[in-house]
Order: sequence, then structure tokens, then C-alpha cells
Amino acid sequence: MAPIQTAQVLLSPAELSYLHSSLSLSPPIRPDGRTPTQFRLLVAESDILPSANGSARVCFADGTEAIVGVKAEVEKSQWRPTAGEQRRLSVAAGDIVMDDDEGESGDASKTKGMGQDSWVEMSIEIPGFRDDDALPIFLSAMLTEALLASGELKDRLYINRRFHWKLYIDILLLSPPLSYPLPLLSLTTHLALLSARLPALKSEQDEDPLFDDDWAASISLFPRSNPNNPSRTHIKKPPVTLLVIAVGQNIIFDPSKEELAVAEAVLAVSCAASHTSSANPVRLLSIRTIDPPSRLTPPGIPNSMNSATGGSAPVSSTDAMAQREALNLSGVWTPRRGGIKRGLVGRVLKMVVEKGGVAEEVLEALEKVEVDG
Repeated sequence: MAPIQTAQVLLSPAELSYLHSSLSLSPPIRPDGRTPTQFRLLVAESDILPSANGSARVCFADGTEAIVGVKAEVEKSQWRPTAGEQRRLSVAAGDIVMDDDEGESGDASKTKGMGQDSWVEMSIEIPGFRDDDALPIFLSAMLTEALLASGELKDRLYINRRFHWKLYIDILLLSPPLSYPLPLLSLTTHLALLSARLPALKSEQDEDPLFDDDWAASISLFPRSNPNNPSRTHIKKPPVTLLVIAVGQNIIFDPSKEELAVAEAVLAVSCAASHTSSANPVRLLSIRTIDPPSRLTPPGIPNSMNSATGGSAPVSSTDAMAQREALNLSGVWTPRRGGIKRGLVGRVLKMVVEKGGVAEEVLEALEKVEVDG
């Protein structure tokens, strides 16, 4: 459910009706002139915090800005192997090359399932919100779910049977949320993880971890190239979560606060680059429905229900709602009710994950930011 603080807009019912009608046109007319799949302009940079393993900053054109820092610490694993248990191979120890071709290396499959969800911890700070408010908790759950969905990130934190990396992801929204901040925080977290590096391990097998002091020898948490196959382009990358709305028959990406105020449906789609198939460059990780903020916007009053214009005022709010839905007059704003049709979800997913779709475009743009940063 969208928090009330980010859902309120200072628009009258007449303005909401006009905005909804404009977004329902084919093609839709957005307030800022963007196309349905076009994202807001942004400024991004990575590796900006010298004391962090990875960091990034992203600022949207509306002035909303976020910084993400990634810090890794060595922790002792809680579980212990049983006698005679086969030694598990470690990426950090050099037993397995941290490549991106699952199935091509005979040892790669042995690394699956070694990580634990508790090895990744995320915290979000938003101006004007407490840590236990609905917005930070909901956003943290959404982003953490996407990070842990594939299992790749937590498996890369395995050192040996006795130790592992604990990854702390600290997200700071520097400005009040002028719009729903999920896409901003997701893009910034993606860049921070893409720039994150871990010290190279010098010890072997199950010895106490001993690391190389030379940061130039450190290992990327998400390497951009495969040492065994440099020509391979589809590699493992952190996920991104996109916010999508539907207005009429139109599907609109990266909505503004005003567009969310008239959205009939809101979806959060998490996806990541696929490293197994060039035909399907993006894989779906999760999809969530978000209660549209439009349900909190005030409805308009048609002349037939307005006593000031000679109409008959309804007795109760229930009668008023029933009469408004029965009339369904154009030019009179009425908050939309009901769920999301299955066909709409299918259209959204196709636009996101298909080859040359929105998600592939976003991931390629973020990769260029990392290269330039």
C-alpha cells in the first residue's frame, strides 16, 4: 500500500480528471512530455565514498537524490559441518573462479545454496520518517526481496565453512520523497553493488581469513567481464525494480507523483540480466502490486448530485459512491476501484523482459554509468 504522505497531491478533482483523460489518450500525453517508456533525466555516479566497499549517488531531475553505501565485514558462520562432510568450495578462496557462466564450469554448481539470507542487511533512511514507519519498511522489503530472489548475491558472500561476508547496504534519501522513491533507490543500489569490491583472500580452505592489503587485487562483487569467456556479454548483475502504472489502455513507466494520483493500477517489477540466454537477456525475479494512491484522491461531484446546481445530494457516502459509478461521466473525476486484469499484467511483463525491452535498456544504461564513473 502506498503511504499516505507520498500519495497526497494538491490537485482539484477537475485537474485530476483532465490528467487522467490526457494519460488515457493514444499515445498518452504526460505532464512533462515524456514517452510512455521514457524515464526521468538523472545524474548518476558511483564509487563516491572512500571508506565503503561500494557506493553510488543518483539524482533525478525533480531534485530527489539518494546515496547508497555498501560495507562488507567478515563474520563467523553459525553452522558447523558434520564429520566427514565434503569440503565446500569457496569463491573468495580461489577454489572457484568468480565467472558468470553457470553450467560451463564443473565447480560452479557446487556454490549454489551456500549463502544465507541473513548475510545481507539493508537499512533505509528517509527525511521525515521513523525507521519503523510503513514507507521505509515496505521499500526495504521490496529491495531485499529482489536482491535475494536469485540467490547469487548471498552465495558470493561465502568464504569457507567457518566464515562469511556480512553485507550492509545503507540507503539514504537526501530529500523528502517528492514521488514514490522505489525506482530511485533501486537504481542507486544497483550502481553501488555494481561498484562493490571485496579484498582478495590469501588464506586457503578453512583457515582464518587473511586478506591481501593491495586494493588493486580486490575482487568485484559483480564483475563485468568473464575471465574464461571475455566475449560473453550477458553476465550476472544486481537486480533493478521498475515502477509501472496503467491508465486506461496505456502502460506508463517511471510515473511522477501527479501520474500516480490518477493511476488505475501500480506494479513494481524486479528483474535482472540473464546470463544463460542471449535470446532472453532479462529474467523476471518478482512482481508486486501496490495499492494505487488514486484511491485516496478526492472525487468530483457531478451536477446531478450537487444541490448547489439543482441536483439531489445523496443521503450517505455509500449512496454517493454508487451514484458516481453508475453515472460514469467523462470530465468528472472518480477514483478507480477494482483489481488488475491478468491481461494487463502480461502486457507489462512483456514490455519489461522482452529482448530490446525497457529493463534491458535500463541495465545497459546503468552499465555505462559504472564504466564512466
